[in-house]
Amino acid sequence: MTRKKVQLAYITNDSARKATFKKRKKGLMKKVSELSTLCGIDACAILYSPYDSQPEVWPSPLGVHSVVARFKKMPEMEQSKKMVNQESFLKQRVAKGKEQLKKQGKDNREKEITRVMFQSLTGKGLDTLNIVDIFDLGWMIDQNLKEINKRIESLNEEAQSLAAAAGQLIIRNEGKVPMEKLTFDTMDAIQGQQWFVDFVNPNEQMGFSGEDMMLPFWDANQNANQMG
Repeated sequence: MTRKKVQLAYITNDSARKATFKKRKKGLMKKVSELSTLCGIDACAILYSPYDSQPEVWPSPLGVHSVVARFKKMPEMEQSKKMVNQESFLKQRVAKGKEQLKKQGKDNREKEITRVMFQSLTGKGLDTLNIVDIFDLGWMIDQNLKEINKRIESLNEEAQSLAAAAGQLIIRNEGKVPMEKLTFDTMDAIQGQQWFVDFVNPNEQMGFSGEDMMLPFWDANQNANQMG
């Protein structure tokens, strides 16, 4: 069972506030003691409350005087460098929350525009989008095209590297080793990459353009009809 999140607000009920103070004070003193012991640092704590006539200190009055004296010997600029009070602490929390909210809003917007992009591919119209949506959609399409182009370039480079490696293997064997003796892994990898290169650049690979370009299975169907 998860702990209920505590609301950081002043406790108006007197008895509840006093009980919370005693509980939290004990926990604070314990944490300061653990921090000092585990990390080997000098630390102290001074607590004033309306429930005690004298302030409560840790580890002792002498220990508190020692730490405070060291602190006062520091230059004033250094003293306040990392000092925070309740107001500055809350401002830091608010600023951090705003930054997280901004990041979450950006992530949500990217997911929303990505969903619109894929819906448009299924035939859904874009007439409901406003000018901001259209600009964001254009940006998202550009980003995806860049990623696709990078992937194509990477696959082309891999195919060229594999082809060059296979050519070097043939040259080193001076043609004495038949093609079927080449390692199956190398040949399969070359063929696996080459189909994508042919798909991306069909005119370049097949030598067809314009009216001369025909689908491969169209010729097969024509030949079968002529033989029949």
